[in-house]
Amino acid sequence: MEFAGREYSFAELDRRSNRLAHRWLEDGFRPGDRVAVYLKNCVELIDAYLAAVKIGLVFTPVNILYREREIAYILEDAEPRGIVVSREDEKLVLPGLRQLHEPYLYLVEDFYGLLRDCPSDPPPCPADAGTVAALIYTSGTTGRPKGAMLTHGNFAANARNLIESWRITAEDRLLLALPLFHVHGLGNGLHTWLAAGYRLRLLERFRKETILEEFLDFRPTVFFGVPTMYERLLAAPPETARRIGAFMRLFVSGSAALPARTLKRFAELYGHVILERYGMTETLMNLSNPYEGERRPGSVGRPLPGVSIRLGDPETGAAGEERDSGEIQIKGPNVFAGYWRRPQATAEAFTEDGWFRSGDLAVRSADGYYMLQGRRTELIITGGFNVYPREIEEFLEEQPEVAEAAVVGAPDPVKGEVPVAFLAPAGSARPEPEELERRCREHLASFKAPRRFFWVEKLPRNALGKIQRRRLPVPGKPAGGGVRG
Repeated sequence: MEFAGREYSFAELDRRSNRLAHRWLEDGFRPGDRVAVYLKNCVELIDAYLAAVKIGLVFTPVNILYREREIAYILEDAEPRGIVVSREDEKLVLPGLRQLHEPYLYLVEDFYGLLRDCPSDPPPCPADAGTVAALIYTSGTTGRPKGAMLTHGNFAANARNLIESWRITAEDRLLLALPLFHVHGLGNGLHTWLAAGYRLRLLERFRKETILEEFLDFRPTVFFGVPTMYERLLAAPPETARRIGAFMRLFVSGSAALPARTLKRFAELYGHVILERYGMTETLMNLSNPYEGERRPGSVGRPLPGVSIRLGDPETGAAGEERDSGEIQIKGPNVFAGYWRRPQATAEAFTEDGWFRSGDLAVRSADGYYMLQGRRTELIITGGFNVYPREIEEFLEEQPEVAEAAVVGAPDPVKGEVPVAFLAPAGSARPEPEELERRCREHLASFKAPRRFFWVEKLPRNALGKIQRRRLPVPGKPAGGGVRG
């Protein structure tokens, strides 16, 4: 792999992580102990992950965008035996460490002085497929984050699935700009690299100013991204885009819905149809458009091998074979072991017959493609009619003046709630609300037309590009209460 201009062989990374694993054993770490990591993408983060899983520790990455209060919550909840952090960010984790019982603090700048005398031979590995490998905290877009317990078996099954489904081989080259604290970067990027043995260039983060140079210099064949990254890549000069498209094999998008017009414009510019897929923190990857075959705009494809999908009633969870719309429910070796120290939340997340309730709404086409309709908690019920925000958002994003749209429910004394829209402009033009409502009523049922429109400079998003609806100033709702749930 490559990082920051230096190359690392698998053998070197193996020795580095062995030394760290032995250090943790010397410091008294035991299987099941949590080790937290608050780091930007770097080779030391990979060292820490490999060392943890080799000796049965639970790797607990913390979102690098979190600040003191958020970090303290994660540390209090996970109770790690130690934490790895850079010297510049040490002050951010200290308030949270004071709540713990004598935790170890490891500064990455001091890592290799500490490890110099540690053995590099493989440590004893007590883990099996059912052992928890990582505690990944949900984004908390609808409440306090919960720690999802992902097992060694979950990660292995997911890597096998993606390698098979996306035709990944040791000849590929992955340019990875996704954060490794999230399952998209960790579960998809890092694990397919480890399993397939291809060449990896890891970036600290996605920088729009230099990303095209990274593509041209490294000449990857595979790129995993989120919609906002692909929007940035659309700014490439046509000749540059064609050069990149010539050596690329596969572009994959996830973590948020990819607008159909982005898919179309990207195909025209780069000569590639982005492959859109659907996954979750709790389940890793579930559905994917095919590598060979139709990559359908607005769809996340069909179930991956070994993953069972059914649609259930959004309220009761009841499912039947005849349903072609409802809440996505999942079974398979990819499904997590439950929420850390939250037995009630874990029980509520599963149906009585053992299917995980995703909270995501979808419709299934006659030929088995799934189209996401938003979150169950985002469902708007207006005058007795169900309104799925994503359908309205997709129409609004087709308007030339609109770059992005988010539709949420606002309280209404007569209808219970009504849809309202927040719009980020594509340029200087901003049509009047009456004009936007007229267009909606021409193409959508009248009850789906937003009753109010609000222009904002940009929509609030988390680190992976998901809209944080709770931060939208919805009329009639208290601050921070943008959606139900």
